[in-house]
Amino acid sequence: MDLVKAEAVDSNEKSLVILQSLLCLLREKNILTRADIEELKEKVADRAAHDPFACRSDGVAAAVCEMQGLGDYLGRRYGGRHRRIS
Repeated sequence: MDLVKAEAVDSNEKSLVILQSLLCLLREKNILTRADIEELKEKVADRAAHDPFACRSDGVAAAVCEMQGLGDYLGRRYGGRHRRIS
């Protein structure tokens, strides 16, 4: 990739791609379970519900949506058991 093009990409987009790839890799290697992904989704949603920085509400809502989509993708791709709710 050309250095000029790489600098033009938003750093948030680069970070998101890296983190998505890392979660996929960890799930693929069975380091993360489907239950772990579900717990992470809940933590992101909980943080969004109690975020003290209301000025970043768009970013928080986008994070919840992104985590939901990623969790659904990983669930379809790698399967596994859901976490048991007691």
